[in-house]
Amino acid sequence: MQTIDLRGRTLSTAEMLAAVPRATAARAEALATATAIVEDVRVRGEDALREQAERFDRVTGHAIRVPREHLDQALAAVAPEVRAALEAAIDRVRRGSAAQVPEDRATDIGPGARIVQRWQPVGRVGVYIPGGKAPLASSVVMNVVPAQVAGVRSIALASPPQHSEDGRIHPTILAAAALLGIDEVYAIGGAGAIGAFAHGVAGVGLDPVDVISGPGNNFVASAKRAVAGVVGTDSEAGATEILIVADAHADPRLIAADLISQAEHDEQASAVFVTDASELAERVGAEVAAQAVRTRHSERVQAALNGPQSAIVLVDDRAAAVAFSNAYAPEHLELHLVDAAQAAASFTSAGAVFVGDQTPVSLGDYMAGSNHVLPTGGQARYASGLGAYTFLRPQQVVSYDHAALADARAGVAALAAAELLPAHGEAVEARFAPADAAEA
Repeated sequence: MQTIDLRGRTLSTAEMLAAVPRATAARAEALATATAIVEDVRVRGEDALREQAERFDRVTGHAIRVPREHLDQALAAVAPEVRAALEAAIDRVRRGSAAQVPEDRATDIGPGARIVQRWQPVGRVGVYIPGGKAPLASSVVMNVVPAQVAGVRSIALASPPQHSEDGRIHPTILAAAALLGIDEVYAIGGAGAIGAFAHGVAGVGLDPVDVISGPGNNFVASAKRAVAGVVGTDSEAGATEILIVADAHADPRLIAADLISQAEHDEQASAVFVTDASELAERVGAEVAAQAVRTRHSERVQAALNGPQSAIVLVDDRAAAVAFSNAYAPEHLELHLVDAAQAAASFTSAGAVFVGDQTPVSLGDYMAGSNHVLPTGGQARYASGLGAYTFLRPQQVVSYDHAALADARAGVAALAAAELLPAHGEAVEARFAPADAAEA
């Protein structure tokens, strides 16, 4: 990993972001390709999907709409310990998601004047689950459970057909879907799946959805951007990111292990370590080098750690570390600090914050009960991770009686006149005119 020394410098937000650039070139190049794929699906439907499956997944003649028996077979064959882990994760995420559903709230503006704030689930959701470098069965849990908790009645799932599985979706993904009672499943990968969800594909019985969620590569993230305005989407979750802030008391072994755990996702993954302790920085660098060569996906890990998007960053003090982290707005933020619980309040921009050295990101990926679908690319400055609220729409239900309307009558008339919209005021006045005058 490269080391970037920011000590002794007063940097603006833009300068801090420039110090550790994100892997944006691939995202920019992916947008044009993803847009073309989405449009092809919109126009040609099933034919486009089959051509894309052959081109990208090396699969032909497969069942795009997954038969029920494939789900049943996958669930029956899943290893007992994996099923138990999935069931435990489902329970934990369900409990964590339940706290994200607001209660309806009534506000009385005055006698006879009430506004009820209520939260309505969307009607239909499309969940995309990657299946390339890692078959993310845990993402089935993370996407489906919050939608179910929100009250969504129709949930469809898509994941790439696997060449190694004779065109079927990875069996662990199918098993997770079956555990959650999802039986509308499609073997469609990448940007094509996003296009299919947004526009529907009549040939395979896929109706358009209202919201699309789920992680994916740059093409999936770009495809979400291409369908924005047609459907709602969660944040554009691109290549994963981890930023760890640590003080001199931290354990370099644990820091290195956590950086590597996220680097194994993708060559474009970002792993950033920020500290004011130069000796710790050196020890972490040595640990990363030693551990990276021993892990299963060593080549992928080293490509990510040696990329320009990953670095060990030296800062002057805690305040500078906070400023850097908040400017970077990482997907995952770990705090390896002696006072991590108290310090967490200062770190305001992150998809999720993992407090203390016994709370690694990988816990959040699977079993913490939090959601692992989180904003990347700095979107944590303004966007949240996936939750039940992703699938809810706030609505205001307004009810006034005649007396309450009379109390607001003059204000409506004054503002309508000021805005040169007299019919607005006349609509209120009509409710106070005698019936015979209204008829005349």
